Amino acid sequence: MTTLGGVIYFHYSYMFLLILGLLMLFSSMFVWFRDITREATFQGLHSLKVQKGLKLGMIMFILSEVCFFFSFFWAFFHSSLSPSIELGCSWPPMGIEAVNPFAVPLLNTAILLGSGATVTWAHHSIVSDNRKEAINSLGITIFLGAFFTLVQAIEYINCPFALSDSSFGSTFFVATGFHGLHVLIGTIFLLVSWFRLTNFHFTFNHHFGFEASAWYWHFVDVVWLFLFVCIYWWGS
Repeated sequence: MTTLGGVIYFHYSYMFLLILGLLMLFSSMFVWFRDITREATFQGLHSLKVQKGLKLGMIMFILSEVCFFFSFFWAFFHSSLSPSIELGCSWPPMGIEAVNPFAVPLLNTAILLGSGATVTWAHHSIVSDNRKEAINSLGITIFLGAFFTLVQAIEYINCPFALSDSSFGSTFFVATGFHGLHVLIGTIFLLVSWFRLTNFHFTFNHHFGFEASAWYWHFVDVVWLFLFVCIYWWGS
């Protein structure tokens, strides 16, 4: 429903099916996540065997995300390493002013690297059974994630080129935009972990819900480093 609604919206600007599909998707996700939380926290169903399966599932999901972003980098290098005559045989293409990598992108790099440090601090605090430090450090991570999203939105508003500006604009906005979406999802993931932490759902030896969000956040950090080096710095 969401996919069909998205296609219809892109072609005919008709949003009803898209909104209906998103509501169905988010309600299904909410109920599914609620049930997993209940199974882990209140019903004691997450045995070591079940936890091993969940960890393997999370690892495979992150590997699928690696393949997802690999396709964007492939598209970027396909166009940038051998620019066609339509691009003016140059990269960035003729007439396009690239984003300065040592301005806003460098700030966002510092923000994400800082958030990687604070989420590691939170993990160490949980393992050390220091609940107060874990709550504080995880809260800082969530703030940094939200701040990153705000700064990237400002960057997009002031960007000197658009999505329609040749393959340069397409690869830039698709790669950085999907990364921004992953930051938003990761921030929500961490926020849920923070609420669970404040409600005593995690112990020093039983906290895979948080571990999964931390793995995902580190993945987001690494992807951003590749984006910064390849697309922002080398690509400019």
